[in-house]
Amino acid sequence: MENNWNYSEFEENDQLIDLIEALDVSKTIGELLINRGIDSFDKAKKFFRPDIEELHNPFLMKGMDEAVIRIQDAIDNNENILIYGDYDVDGTTSVALMFQYLRNFTKNLHYYIPDRYKEGYGVSNIGVDFAIDNNFSLVIALDCGIKAVDKVERAKTNDVDFIICDHHTPGEILPNAIILNPKQKGCTYPFKELCGCGVGFKLAQALNDSFALPFSEVEHLLDLVMVAIGADMVSVMGENRILAYHGLKKLNQAPRIGFSVLLELAGKQTPLTVTDVVFTLAPRINAAGRIKSGNKAVELLLATTMMEAQSIGKEINEYNTTRRLIEKDITEEALTMISSNVDEDKQFTTVLYNDTWHKGVVGIVASRVIEKYYKPTIILTESNGMAVGSVRSVENINVYEALCACEEHIEQFGGHMYAAGLTLRIEKIDDFRVAFNEAVKIQSDAKRKIPKIAVEAEIDFRDIFLEEQNSIPKFYRILKQFAPFGPDNMNPIFRTNMVRPVNSPKILKEAHLKIKLVQDDIEIDAIGFNFQDQFKYLDNKVFNVVYHLEENRWKGKSNLQLILKDLKPYS
Repeated sequence: MENNWNYSEFEENDQLIDLIEALDVSKTIGELLINRGIDSFDKAKKFFRPDIEELHNPFLMKGMDEAVIRIQDAIDNNENILIYGDYDVDGTTSVALMFQYLRNFTKNLHYYIPDRYKEGYGVSNIGVDFAIDNNFSLVIALDCGIKAVDKVERAKTNDVDFIICDHHTPGEILPNAIILNPKQKGCTYPFKELCGCGVGFKLAQALNDSFALPFSEVEHLLDLVMVAIGADMVSVMGENRILAYHGLKKLNQAPRIGFSVLLELAGKQTPLTVTDVVFTLAPRINAAGRIKSGNKAVELLLATTMMEAQSIGKEINEYNTTRRLIEKDITEEALTMISSNVDEDKQFTTVLYNDTWHKGVVGIVASRVIEKYYKPTIILTESNGMAVGSVRSVENINVYEALCACEEHIEQFGGHMYAAGLTLRIEKIDDFRVAFNEAVKIQSDAKRKIPKIAVEAEIDFRDIFLEEQNSIPKFYRILKQFAPFGPDNMNPIFRTNMVRPVNSPKILKEAHLKIKLVQDDIEIDAIGFNFQDQFKYLDNKVFNVVYHLEENRWKGKSNLQLILKDLKPYS
């Protein structure tokens, strides 16, 4: 698929010049910082060295005082407490975090992960029944619950209280519960983009403060928060940058046993990046809930012995292998369905249904379809007599708003701008497909059908090395300090024009491109993953390339390489 390369020329000004001089960095580094709102020495210091002391006071969050008091009462009165969370990464890490913290104060503690296939996403009737039948008087729901109005009310009438720690967009009517959600009306908490595990961490932090305990009692939980931030693709600026920065440090220096086992099984070594979290740890943790049960993920995250962790970790790793095979088959079926639809090019969305598809991988399949057709995509399958599925979006299309516009056709939905889940009656799929297409059409224009690559700077290879002979030059050493990368602080993509291949390119696994490129006598290795669509350009003698930079470690040696995002013949 062809891509648009978007690049806005940065005009040099006094602010940029002052920043470059204050930090002793190149013009390109200065531009990258200003693009992120970093326009002074003090802001740069906070950006490059996130300080744990800069975390916001958790009691600024609406409902926090009430939540802490309710939990303290439950502990003092020996009440049974149920930690409830979803089966995805954000949910299972949230449950592990809260369970690990509270078990220091009470033994009357249990956790509950709903079954993806019997119960579906969020607080379920089965889960509420479990709490009622087993004499739990307090449920702490994490990463879910903000729309479970009826279910929470039924729990309340049976003397079960709820504390809801959620980050999803609230509806007009809120559950009858103590609610911790920075996005709820009337909440003045300074940072709105916490993930579910982040909200859970703020509750643990507040409890810790109320118990007058040192911060170290919660700091060791930051590896869980960091993995949730990476997997849930929330902003990595503001408070999330502090949480992710220190969580990644914990993950690299002293990872919990469960993470160590998964990394070993995946053949990954430290130091890890957010990319490693997103593509190595997160899929394996998710695989437990996709194929078997999210309980397995929590068991692994709470494991205290290597023997226990290895046993569970191997099982989860096998689930991930199974998930990949299922995902590949369904993706191929979905793409075949699309190619046989003569009206596909006229549609602003893709909505596919097959009652045999595996519910656990529909979200991943939706993302794979977007890679080829680049339009908001919904993949639906059958579960308990209903059509259930996942929504994935493209740049600047808010699928949550689109679903709100189609609410009359949907039984249940929830999510974010770029991802959501939904349930609807099978007989309403056709009507919903039309309504959803119209809702997205209102947000769309023709240009948005073409994927965009946001190029932050146009540079020459010489700008990277600045006459240095080091294999890892100063430019990259500074750039590396921009991490952790993610939404609002993406790994910068650069453009370089008029590069030539030094040698014949290698095609790896029929999909990946490995090549050495040269510009003005400066050579650098490059690799492009899933570059099948670009193979047609390889006969050209001169390219323009867009890429981000990465340090490649092999057999104790390090060198800089380009991770290609796209290439086009020079003209």
